[in-house]
Amino acid sequence: MSVSAIGTPLLFDTVDGAVDHKGRPVLRSSSGGWRSAAFIIGVEVAERFAYYGISSNLITYLTGPLGQSTATAAQNVNAWSGTASLLPLLGAFVADSFLGRYRTIVVASLIYILGLGLLTLSSILPSLSSSDCQNTTKVIPCSPPQAQVIFFFVSLYLVALAQGGHKPCVQAFGADQFDGQNPKESKAKSSFFNWWYFSLCGGVLATLWILNYIQDNLSWGLGFGIPCIAMMVALVIFLLGTRTYRYSIQVDEKSPFVRVGRVFAAAIRNWRTTPSAIAMEEEACGTLPHQSSEEFKFLNKALIAPDGSKEDGKVCSISEVEEAKAVLRLVPIWATSLAYAIVFAQSSTFFTKQGATMDRTIMPHFDVPAASLQSFISLAIVLFIPIYDRVFVPIARAFTRKPSGITMLQRIGTGMLLSAMSMAVAALVEMIRLKTAKEYGLVDLPNVTIPMSVWWLAPQYVLFGIADVFTMVGLQEFFYDQVPNELRSVGLGLYLSIFGVGSLLSSFLVSTIDKATSADGRDSWFANNLNRAHLDYYYWLLAGLSVMELGTYVYFAKSYIYNRGRTV
Repeated sequence: MSVSAIGTPLLFDTVDGAVDHKGRPVLRSSSGGWRSAAFIIGVEVAERFAYYGISSNLITYLTGPLGQSTATAAQNVNAWSGTASLLPLLGAFVADSFLGRYRTIVVASLIYILGLGLLTLSSILPSLSSSDCQNTTKVIPCSPPQAQVIFFFVSLYLVALAQGGHKPCVQAFGADQFDGQNPKESKAKSSFFNWWYFSLCGGVLATLWILNYIQDNLSWGLGFGIPCIAMMVALVIFLLGTRTYRYSIQVDEKSPFVRVGRVFAAAIRNWRTTPSAIAMEEEACGTLPHQSSEEFKFLNKALIAPDGSKEDGKVCSISEVEEAKAVLRLVPIWATSLAYAIVFAQSSTFFTKQGATMDRTIMPHFDVPAASLQSFISLAIVLFIPIYDRVFVPIARAFTRKPSGITMLQRIGTGMLLSAMSMAVAALVEMIRLKTAKEYGLVDLPNVTIPMSVWWLAPQYVLFGIADVFTMVGLQEFFYDQVPNELRSVGLGLYLSIFGVGSLLSSFLVSTIDKATSADGRDSWFANNLNRAHLDYYYWLLAGLSVMELGTYVYFAKSYIYNRGRTV
């Protein structure tokens, strides 16, 4: 055998289903892998730094310079974060149907920079920096002009729109750099989701330690301006890796959204089929999985033409029906994860307001910003992910014989249990805080610090973080892995939409409970004076919802059949 013959396989070791930036077959040796993923992870770190630079301390800004009540601010934060987490579905649609992930990321980054720039401008306008609004001692500070408030919220929702295009595409694009059909790269892809989350938490930590201090003690303009600069740097970093990336090929010319929609439309159209058509359907679909389930029998009707025939071009293909089934199978897991998302929304709202009433001094003349307490979540994640990836998984693998140690659904359920525990701990700590305020006669002195260390809140934050390692990372991998290749941005969009709907549900709960508990002149559970509020009742309610969610989740998870033969 000649030398050239031996060298040819290595020279032309291309990756199936991927091309380079010029549309040519991409070589495995010069593209993808951790080399390309590093650029994309760098972008995500900067993007999370920017996003959490806004979201982590937003309730403080709304109740401070914008003069909103605690309940109203919490509703606005939840509504905004909910919208920001639902818009990825739109971003995924644009990416998978029109622009592709790479171009969508670039466009979203430009919108991000614009939104952050306008947000910075809105915060440095004269009326928001006046002494009247900054140094007030009222429970509800003064409010700026309505036009300025509108300008702020328009800028804020521009950031949400940008995040909607950025978030579902960046992670999917990063995972695309690993070939799932190659044994070595497939193993690396599984670790990618762990180290992805590890890295982005590093960006979050920088936000909570640096930006929150700047926002609370120096300037909101500077605190919003730095994230804008971070996104500019992120875009440059992303563009530097252009030549090394692998770009997925869309095998079917039709949009994946169009294909899935066509299946559901055809199934509805054929809902009333003749007995002969049903017999033809069962004959055609006899080898398809899940045919015993009614919803999947419903989708199988898309294989039948309206007149009961199976003429080519008038019915959906088996692959299209299977694609629609893969999406439909995700619905029970999506729905039973919503209570987890409601709990997730509390760390950036009521936890922060709770901490602001407690003793945050760690050295003379230096108080920890209340929003920085969220760093305990990120610290728990950063410390626990290496333990999970390098210790827990190998030990579990020895017992289960599964490459990932435990299945994705087992991982998600474990985090749900920890989430319920965190809310129970939060309720107990709040009961102690209220008791302390009463003992020291501070119930009607909301601006006086309660003599109780803020470190009492650390356990609930830490449990939150460990729960995220299980459930958040598990959901990311599950919704990426269990959809067809061309719908992976959509899969991650669905994952993010869990937290969007969860935040909106949290906003609805807060609004409903606030109205119900403040009737007849009573103090609301979310009163501006937290010493007269009852956050402990709210936390117990969420703990109960979490337990109910876990039971329902386990019921559906036990009957779930993994797509493409995956069991992890």
